[in-house]
Amino acid sequence: MSKIRVGIDVGGTFTHAVAIDHDTMELVGKVKVHTTHSAPEGVAKGIIDSIGILLNDGGVNPEDVIFIAHSTTQATNALLEGDVSKVGVFGMGAGIEGLKAKQDAAIADIELAPGKYIPVCHTFLDSAKLSPEGIKQGVETLKSQGAEVIVAAEAYSVDNPENEKLILAAAKEEGLAGTGSHEISQLYGLKTRATTAVINSSILPRMMATANTTESSVQASGIQAPLMIMRGDGGAMTINDMRQRPILTMLSGPAAGVAGALMYEQVSYGVFLEVGGTSTDMSAIKDGNVMVEYALVGGHRTYLRSLDTRTLGIAGGSMIAVKDKKIVDVGPRSAHIAGLPYTAFAAAELAEPSVHFVSPKPGDPEYVALTTKDGKQYALTLTCAANLMGIAKEGDSAFGDAARAREGFQALGRYLGVSPEEAATQVLDIAAKKIIPTVNALITKYKLDPQGLTLVGGGGGAAAIVPYVAGQLNMACKMAANADVISSIGVALAMVRDMVEKSVINPTSEDILRIRKEAETRVIQMGADPASVEVHIEVEARKNVLRAIALGALAMRKKDHAHRLSPEEQQNIAAEHLHVSPEEVNLLGATDMLSAFGARMEKKKLFGLIKTVHHPLRVTDGDGVVRFSHPDAKTSVERHGDLLQRLPQLIAGSYKYGDGGQSFPDVFLLIGGKIINFAGMADVGQILALAEVETAGYDEEEKVVVITGMKDV
Repeated sequence: MSKIRVGIDVGGTFTHAVAIDHDTMELVGKVKVHTTHSAPEGVAKGIIDSIGILLNDGGVNPEDVIFIAHSTTQATNALLEGDVSKVGVFGMGAGIEGLKAKQDAAIADIELAPGKYIPVCHTFLDSAKLSPEGIKQGVETLKSQGAEVIVAAEAYSVDNPENEKLILAAAKEEGLAGTGSHEISQLYGLKTRATTAVINSSILPRMMATANTTESSVQASGIQAPLMIMRGDGGAMTINDMRQRPILTMLSGPAAGVAGALMYEQVSYGVFLEVGGTSTDMSAIKDGNVMVEYALVGGHRTYLRSLDTRTLGIAGGSMIAVKDKKIVDVGPRSAHIAGLPYTAFAAAELAEPSVHFVSPKPGDPEYVALTTKDGKQYALTLTCAANLMGIAKEGDSAFGDAARAREGFQALGRYLGVSPEEAATQVLDIAAKKIIPTVNALITKYKLDPQGLTLVGGGGGAAAIVPYVAGQLNMACKMAANADVISSIGVALAMVRDMVEKSVINPTSEDILRIRKEAETRVIQMGADPASVEVHIEVEARKNVLRAIALGALAMRKKDHAHRLSPEEQQNIAAEHLHVSPEEVNLLGATDMLSAFGARMEKKKLFGLIKTVHHPLRVTDGDGVVRFSHPDAKTSVERHGDLLQRLPQLIAGSYKYGDGGQSFPDVFLLIGGKIINFAGMADVGQILALAEVETAGYDEEEKVVVITGMKDV
């Protein structure tokens, strides 16, 4: 019996579904249907339809499905379109702090877009004088003001949420769904916490209706696996958790693509560009992790951490703007918006094409289109330019007919007075100049090392621009297999993920172990295999934030280690990422499943008068995947039984000193197949406490590779 993972990506235009063999990772089925925004069931219908096609036409047995998940644009679209419910905020506080709590809980209507708002009404009670009668009256007051959903917001509820729970229970009795601010975040800061809860509650009714329809349909199909939902930070959560915190699904579409790059393409270090027909989403991947940050909604700061994605209106279908017989722009309008087919995909030779101009939407500038002698119309796009110049290759989703593309650019070239190739190159250059600054911005923000950095292309339009941008930047380029459905694949392979944040001043080892346990417990309760769970701890000392991020698989993939690469093959891969010859790379340490390779490099400054030496490092696994990288690191191979005694010495030996004083190094451990990340922590006691927990159960003779280093080189 096969084990099948089903992933569904709900895009703005199409809903893609895939079936993947759990053990071999082979794509065994894929489906594309139109996203059903206007159906009575909403986007749920497209999800249901795609599942039905996979089961009925794709030969997938529902009993074989062990995992099913979908991404959704619904939360994002609801906020963009203002399709939200009126929120009643029930604020609470006591004493002097109560005065500030009353002010912080008085959230004004939240502007989402010009003319689009989340309407908000309020009531407030003194926490010291709460009574069942007062609570009921407060809920009825909000309901009389038109509140369709409730937010309970009390100062310091993260320490004791009981009063917020009383409000939610009373709201439920009145038939109103609600959100407690403590359910959204455990950070102090009532205003931001309440704002985030208001945004979450505003989409609760719509999201719950879709969740109920989708879940019942999945169960009716015979699939026994619980339905999971993609989060905006690249993980998955249960549908029950989504019913409580739908805000976490924001940006789950772009996150799905990055998850595909991580899990399917096994990218550990690079910039992922998911290129569609109209827009391109760009995200950074560092040390096998997606980059996330606090999101802004309508300009309001929230406690929602989601994928740091940058979206540009340039993609495979981008049309060409011409002014005074010069190409002046590419995009943002696409052939899809104009309703025109791509020239490169024309079925037959173009009959004497000539240039004319169209405005895809009223008020738009004019873009180049082609009219043939027999009255057919086509768009000349970025994809057409890539096919003419041989950038899109056979097998790529963007691959078309270079002869048809040439015919189109010959017509444009005649109009402009240049050769077809020159016109196509100008188009590619303009597109690349739009994308390159964003790639560089991600590199700068996340201190990525350009050496070994890979630009990874996903989406149906990836081949139209990603290889060209990589060439301009002199960077490695990789096109994802099955690029057109990489987001659906990412959903199918998503890990269960959750995060716990707390406001803690100078966290103790006990604080860290406690929050680690809470995050681990959460993902296990969602169904993650306890043996698969990994927890990453972050300490933001300046903001007094302690954060635990837990990841786990619903079922571990069985890897075939019979074909494990030799040390020499892994060394060659590390050398390729470091852009040096294999002879310049040394094996610094290895566990049974991971190998650390390093090289010595010199950097010259002031015209070569000053030279600095650094030691970049790459960690590969037995499949040859670069799982971790660091620009300047020291390594030491230790016996597990000696680890806790040796760690303080190794950390102290990596301190750096400058005008700002002593700098604490990043610390990482390799043991078995685990990479344990202590980067960002600056307390030896905390690291020792976590190291003891993370390495528990290993034999005393087990090898541990200790990596210490500084990122700024």
